[in-house]
Amino acid sequence: MVISMHPIQCKCGAVKGKLENIGTSNRLICYCTDCRAFAHFLGTAPFVLDEQGGTEIVQVAQQCLRFCQGEDLLSAIRLSENGMLRWYAKCCGTPIGNTMANRKTSFIGLIHSCLDRQQMDKDFGEKVAALNTETALGQAKPKQRGLLGVLVRFIWIVLTNRVSGRYNNSPLFNSSGLPRTAPKILETEELEKLKNSV
Repeated sequence: MVISMHPIQCKCGAVKGKLENIGTSNRLICYCTDCRAFAHFLGTAPFVLDEQGGTEIVQVAQQCLRFCQGEDLLSAIRLSENGMLRWYAKCCGTPIGNTMANRKTSFIGLIHSCLDRQQMDKDFGEKVAALNTETALGQAKPKQRGLLGVLVRFIWIVLTNRVSGRYNNSPLFNSSGLPRTAPKILETEELEKLKNSV
């Protein structure tokens, strides 16, 4: 199924965009400590994380993403020197999504807070995988589910865009293959402090 359009927007409305011609996608909740640290870095944990510290994410190919306004307000961090690029709107701190530093691995994991909640079931399906559940908060951990399907669809997204060359159409990287903005790399002490936030 190909979804023709899904809107994205930061909380204050300065950054707006859309997803176009979405083919394969993944919908999941990630309970890893890195996703949790990103939300705490932005000060958005109450709006982004669920009661067990999970972040709902939709993975799509980067070339599906189009910005209509506020593209210059995008910023990024890396939790470590070799960490993922974690994109956000610097106007209001809304998390946008996670990518690898190499544009050839051309997916983006969009954070639910920039998506249209009312359209998510229709556009991305009602089934939500749960990953990295061993680091969820609380004693009764959620059960991991949907890992195999997530991996298969992820590989399909990356491989088809690598072979076709469509990875060159990402709005997050320039023509030289570098991120459109230089990411801030967190110091080890800052990252540990964020990971210890509950």
